[in-house]
Amino acid sequence: MTADQIRKKFLDFFASKGHKIVASDSLVPKEDPTVLFTTAGMQQFKRQFLGQVEDYRRAASSQKCLRTDDLDHVGKTPFHHTFFEMLGNFSFGDYFKKEAIEWGWEFLTKELKIPKEKLWASIYEEDREAEEIWLKTIKIPADRLVRLGDKSNFWPSEAKTKGPNGPCGPCSEIFYDYGVNPGCPRADQCNPDCDCGRFSEVWNLVFTQFNRKEDGELEPLPNKNIDTGMGLERLAAVVQGKESNFETDLFAPILHEIDRELKKQHVGLYPEAKRIMADHIRAIVFGINDGVIPSNKERGFVIKRLITDITDLILRQQGEPFGNQLAKTVIQAMREPYPELVKKEKDITLYIKKTEDDYKKIFETKLPDFQIICEKNSADAAKLGAEMFKYRDTYGLTLSTLLKTMDKVGVNTDIKKEARQIFQRSMEQQQQRSRAYSKMTGDVFADAELNLDLPKTDFVGNDQSTCEGTILKLFKENQETGQVHQGDSIKVVLDRTPFYAESGGQIGDTGALSAKGSIIRIVDTQRIADIFIHIGHVERGTFNVNDTVEASIDTERRLSIMRHHTATHLLQAALRKVLGPHVQQQGSLVAEDRFRFDFTHPKGISSKELDAIEQEVNAYVLNCDPVEKNSMSLPEAKKTGALAFFAEKYGETVRVVSIDGYSKEFCGGTHLDSTGQVGLFKIISESAIAQGIRRIEAVTGKNALAYIK
Repeated sequence: MTADQIRKKFLDFFASKGHKIVASDSLVPKEDPTVLFTTAGMQQFKRQFLGQVEDYRRAASSQKCLRTDDLDHVGKTPFHHTFFEMLGNFSFGDYFKKEAIEWGWEFLTKELKIPKEKLWASIYEEDREAEEIWLKTIKIPADRLVRLGDKSNFWPSEAKTKGPNGPCGPCSEIFYDYGVNPGCPRADQCNPDCDCGRFSEVWNLVFTQFNRKEDGELEPLPNKNIDTGMGLERLAAVVQGKESNFETDLFAPILHEIDRELKKQHVGLYPEAKRIMADHIRAIVFGINDGVIPSNKERGFVIKRLITDITDLILRQQGEPFGNQLAKTVIQAMREPYPELVKKEKDITLYIKKTEDDYKKIFETKLPDFQIICEKNSADAAKLGAEMFKYRDTYGLTLSTLLKTMDKVGVNTDIKKEARQIFQRSMEQQQQRSRAYSKMTGDVFADAELNLDLPKTDFVGNDQSTCEGTILKLFKENQETGQVHQGDSIKVVLDRTPFYAESGGQIGDTGALSAKGSIIRIVDTQRIADIFIHIGHVERGTFNVNDTVEASIDTERRLSIMRHHTATHLLQAALRKVLGPHVQQQGSLVAEDRFRFDFTHPKGISSKELDAIEQEVNAYVLNCDPVEKNSMSLPEAKKTGALAFFAEKYGETVRVVSIDGYSKEFCGGTHLDSTGQVGLFKIISESAIAQGIRRIEAVTGKNALAYIK
C-alpha cells in the first residue's frame, strides 16, 4: 500500500464517521505570530479548540508540518524528520475517549490490517477512564498496556507542574512493536517507554479535558476535545513492512536520485548524510512552495540553513551541489496529493540553486581564511570560539565544517572542546536576544488570555461605516468586567461591527462607540480567530455588557486605507507584467499614510523598470476600472486563477477581488469601487529586505500629492 493510498484511506475512514475533511493548512500559520511554522494538525483548529464552534464538530486532515526541534536527530534515527505529514482526527465538544480509542484501533487493525498482537498502547498513569476502555472494550492484553507519567503522557508535556496555562489533558499512544532488539539492555522488560528502537510511536490521542489556571489548578473544560496525530511517514513504514521511514516510497525515490548523482560525480557519502539530504529537501521544497524564501530572517533562515546544510555535505566531499535537482524528484513523488508543487517547480529549483551557489562561494572563499585563523591561534580557545561564532553567524559556514577544519590543522582536543563551548554560549545568547524581540513564543494558545467563548463577529464594514451593535464582552487590563467608566482603557467585543480588524496586512479601523451621550474612542481593532476586539478608552460616561451602541468608523481614514489597499493589487499586477509571473506577494502593510509591498524577485530593480511599474499602475488608475468583490466557494475561486497570499488560510467560502481581468486575488480586506478613486500612485522607495525578496513603499491620493509637492 503506497503512502498516497494510506493518506486517502485515513481521510475516507473518518469521513465515514461523520468528520469534515479539511485541507492542509499552509506551513506558515495564518495570523499566528506565536510559532514559526505549522507543527501539528491541531493548529488550524485553534478557534474551535477555544470554544468557537459554529460549523462542524468533527474534522480530519492530513497536515503538512515542519519542526526543527529534532534537527540533531534527523538521519541518525529511522523516524525523525523536519518535514512530515500528520494525519489527525479532531472532536470539538463532540465525541471523546471511547470513540477516539475505538476508531483508532479499528482503523489500524481492520482498515490497514495491522496484526493486533503487534500493537501496544500507553495511557496516562492517572487516567482510569482510558485504562478501562483499552482493557474492557478493546480487550488489549494487560501486559501490552503501559502507564506513563506527566512527561510522556500528558499534553503539553509536564503542563500540570510547569505550564503553560490553557487547554491540556492526558494522552494515550499506540505503538508498533518491531520485535525484540537484541541490543536492548533491558530486553526482558522492554516496553514503549524504552528508546532502543523496538517500538515506533504511531498515533497519539490527546484528550483535552482541562484548563490549566495560573495557580496550577486543572479546571474541567465544559466541552472536552479530541486531538490526535499520526505521522504518515511512520505509518507507511509499518504498513510497508519497513524498519525505517527512509525505506518507504516517500523517501526511496529521493535516495535513489542521491545515489545516482553521487555515482555520476564519483563522490561518496555515508548513509546518515544521504538520509539528512533526503529529509531536508522535502522540507525545503514544501517551505518554498508555501512562500518561505531562503533568507537571513526567521522562517527564511530555517529554509536557507537546510539548503546550506545539504550543500555543505557535498562540498566537503569536493562534489557539486545538486539539491535543485533533488527538488524535481520530490515534486514528482508528491504531485498527486500536492499538484500545486508542479506549477511552482521552476521557482522552487531556482531559489535552491541560487542559495547553493551563494554558499559555494562562501565555502570556497571564507573557509581558507578560517583555516589560517585556526593555524595561527591553535592554542587560544577564546579566540577560536569567537571566530567559530563569527564564521557561523556572519557567513553561514556549518558547525561540522568548522570543527573538521580545526581537526585538519591539528587543534588540541581540549582546546577544541573549550572553543566549542564558547561558540555554543555565543549562539545561545544570540538566540535569547532574538526571542526577546520576537512574538514567537512557541505556545499555540499564547493569545488566549481573553475569555472569548463567543460566536464569530458579524462584520458589516464592507458596505457600512456605521451600525448598531450589542456589547457582548468588556475587558479592563485583560480582566473581564461587566461595566467600564470614564478614563478606563478597555477592550470591547460586539456582536456586529463596521470596524475592520487588522489582518492580511491592512491595519485596524479607528472610530467611536456611542450610546446616550457616552463615548468610547476606538484607537485600534484586532482579531483573535473570528472575534473582533475593539481597543480604546472611555472618553465619557459608563458602559455595561448588553448595552446597545452606535459603532462608527473614521471614514476619511478608512478611505485612505482603501486607496492604498486597492493600489497593492494594482502594483502586484504591474510587477508581474513588468518583471515576470514569478512575482509573489510575501507580505504587506496597508496604512492610511502609505503602504509597503514585499515580493519575490531574485535581483535589484532598475530605475527604468521602476518607472515602467509606476506608469503601469497609474494607467490602471486612469482607466477607472471597476473593482469587483465576489464571494464564492474555494474550488470555484481557484478555477478563476485568483492569486492567494501564502500566509492566509482560506475557508470554504472566499472573497475574490477582481479588476478588469488584469488583477484577481483572494482578499478579505476593504477596497474602493473604482481604480480611479486611487487618484495618484507614487513609489517612494525600493529595496532588498532579504535574499530574493524586494520591498516597494508607495503612497496614493492626497498622500502622493503631498509627497510630490
